[in-house]
Amino acid sequence: MLYGQMMQDQLTITKILQHANRFHAGSQIVSKTSDDKIHRFRYDQFYRRVCQLANALVKAGVQSGDRIGTLAWNDHRHMEIYYAASCIGAVCHTINPRLFDDQLTFIANDAEDKFLFFDPQFYGKVSELKDTFESIERYIVLSDAKPEAADAQGVEVYEDLIANEAESFNWPELDEKQASALCYTSGTTGNPKGVLFSHRSTLIHALSVSGGDWLCVRQKDSILPVVPMFHANAWGIPYAALMNGAKLVLPGYALDGPNLHTMLNEEQVTLMAGVPTVWLGLLEYLNRNNLTIDSVDRMMVGGSAAPMAIIREFEEKYDVRVMHGWGMTELSPVGTLGALKSHQANLPPEDRYQIQALQGRPLFGVDLRIVDEDGNIQPHDGKAIGALQVKGPWVVGSYYKDASPDSFTEDGWFETGDVAAIDPEGYLIITDRTKDVIKSGGEWISSIELENVAVGHPAVAEAACISIKHSKWGERPVVCVVLKEGADADPEDIKAVYEGQVAKWCIPDEIILVDELPHTATGKLSKLELRRKFEGYSLKTDEA
Repeated sequence: MLYGQMMQDQLTITKILQHANRFHAGSQIVSKTSDDKIHRFRYDQFYRRVCQLANALVKAGVQSGDRIGTLAWNDHRHMEIYYAASCIGAVCHTINPRLFDDQLTFIANDAEDKFLFFDPQFYGKVSELKDTFESIERYIVLSDAKPEAADAQGVEVYEDLIANEAESFNWPELDEKQASALCYTSGTTGNPKGVLFSHRSTLIHALSVSGGDWLCVRQKDSILPVVPMFHANAWGIPYAALMNGAKLVLPGYALDGPNLHTMLNEEQVTLMAGVPTVWLGLLEYLNRNNLTIDSVDRMMVGGSAAPMAIIREFEEKYDVRVMHGWGMTELSPVGTLGALKSHQANLPPEDRYQIQALQGRPLFGVDLRIVDEDGNIQPHDGKAIGALQVKGPWVVGSYYKDASPDSFTEDGWFETGDVAAIDPEGYLIITDRTKDVIKSGGEWISSIELENVAVGHPAVAEAACISIKHSKWGERPVVCVVLKEGADADPEDIKAVYEGQVAKWCIPDEIILVDELPHTATGKLSKLELRRKFEGYSLKTDEA
């Protein structure tokens, strides 16, 4: 057998760090810190501080494979931990601070974290839970001073930790298959499950997401990831930006309209990424105050389905092209992105929006298939619906500590828990989560489709569809709706928008106005909590 005579360098995150320092030294990382100040430095300054942290961690006894926990938002110090921990051979374990206390304790203990770095605003939470953490030896607050609290004993200050360390480091040669980061699923049912990312999977995921037809990350770009760094590595953007020398803008903890608008304009952001709830809030703020975001030309939406209203309004009012994506923590996390094909780019806007509202095409490296209840592979005709399975070099092969082994098929495919179709062009059409799809009178109804139609009403800010038991049909859909601030609409007016948009038997039985909708720790609608709230609810249409 013949082998190509190519260099055998390992695909590691260290390579990204060194490349950024050598060839993009002048590019900037700008962040809003926990004290609401703007911090700005160049890639070469970032590199030197990463070296200082690496020296401090090694001096503190951190070994290869040790888990280093973080409880932090998107700022420059969190970025430094991302790179320093992984590049010395440790594992950067990002913890979602929005989780319940028992989940935070479970995650830290299951991961066996050795250190915990945390933002000052989480000092109270850390103090409350400290006695429940079994393996954490040191606590470091991400600041230049201790929190203003009565008892800060045992807490170290980040800037003190790295202050006297050398600004260079002899990086070890790592195996590309070695774990670099650990992230847990949000755990909507049962305990969260850990997903270990390798250096190799992280690097090739960043290459695929940022290159070619997809996010098209360029050195001249200014990128603002609103998606938190504690959520699946901020969709790979902290790696893709440095890989390509782009300006990286980190918004800190304040993800509201005023803060985002200020950072978008002052830092001349060209690409932004986040979940629909954030963009709905930004849209409302822009519209109410007659503001602009002139520098932004494209936007990635993921985490849950983007309502058509977001896609249409951002383009027609703000000249921002929306790219829909789909993924999971288990996919590192991006699996598909909605780049248009050449023959679609010049379609009439409404036809193009219909394509942009789909979940996109698979990136190189991700394979998709749908199967029926008996495991038979279904055609990619846009009509057949089945359970979505994926595989690829950055798709999880098993959970940390082999949790939930039944999530994987015998032939190596990962069961996503989504119900989907795939059209002949390769676009993914997520119709529901397995646990959220509604079966009424033997017919399947997509809750996502009904939510998107509701949000198309001009008075609706957010919508969530759940099933309610029905004596005749088994289940019927209802849609809970939050109105825009200052808007007024009758439930029957909202219900009328379904006429002609969905089949008559899919029209929800009721529209229920609510003040707010529950969300998970990652910003997604919590159907589980909503179903609990409406357990036992009686439909007016039930003939029983």
